[in-house]
Amino acid sequence: MIEPSRRSIIDFEPGIHEALRMKSVLNHRSISDIVNEAIRQTLLEDQEDLAAFEERAAEPTMTYEELLNDLKAHGRF
Repeated sequence: MIEPSRRSIIDFEPGIHEALRMKSVLNHRSISDIVNEAIRQTLLEDQEDLAAFEERAAEPTMTYEELLNDLKAHGRF
């Protein structure tokens, strides 16, 4: 079952609103569709980032100073 959409009021900067309005007209899509797609993509990227952090959680860590010393020791600094 598809949930009905929910309304929210979002205040856009004038330039962003104009760009959205123009994109909406050019692509024959509503501003809501464009904004929903952009937010969906951002949330998906966040989910991927969190998964990557979780995968690397067991990796050893080093301080910034240790990193600089390591780079210097290996001729990369």
